[in-house]
Amino acid sequence: MASAAPLFPDGLRGVVFDCDGVIINSRDANNEFYNRVLAYFGLPPMTREQEDYVFMATGMQSLHYILPERLHGQIEYVVRNVVVYDRDIVPLLRLQPGLRDFLDVLKDKGLRLAVQTNRTRAGMQRVLDIFDLHSYFYPVITATDAAPKPSPEGARHILDMWHVGPRQALFVGDSRHDQDAAGAAGMVFAAFNGGALQGDIIAADYPALADALRETLENL
Repeated sequence: MASAAPLFPDGLRGVVFDCDGVIINSRDANNEFYNRVLAYFGLPPMTREQEDYVFMATGMQSLHYILPERLHGQIEYVVRNVVVYDRDIVPLLRLQPGLRDFLDVLKDKGLRLAVQTNRTRAGMQRVLDIFDLHSYFYPVITATDAAPKPSPEGARHILDMWHVGPRQALFVGDSRHDQDAAGAAGMVFAAFNGGALQGDIIAADYPALADALRETLENL
């Protein structure tokens, strides 16, 4: 892979992470949640197209997308009483292999770290609590705090809080929504574990991303 150093002519100062698929391996767990909701209503499991949509969207956007409009009024009851995310799904979440080591390397280099996710604030808080990640990230921007991706609002807010330019920051994401948000904010984008997803950097996992950034990190 080509060196990432030319991507940051003024140096790398911060890294923004998506959550699902980047910080945590949650696709199977999320599919389980939505399929259980569908099963409650006697509906078939999600199609691949629906799986791809719900992995990028907010929870409520996803439920509205996969359920017929006539059932939308029952969503709150089901997620509060029948398919309870904290009880039924959270135990299925897993941290992405190599993440913590990668975060420690970035912190040791003095880089700022942030999260932008289409999870709600409460949902992201659960992830940070479960995996004890609070000390790594500031700020944490959720769909409660800014327009959800693909809007660049959250990414721009992070850059403003850091007082850094967009080409001094890397956005690590695994979906088109992440790619579009990073692009609209003018940030360097790393396509992480995203299959055919393209980016300034393409990395299947954290060792590959660390390798792609080696020269950049050595120059800090």
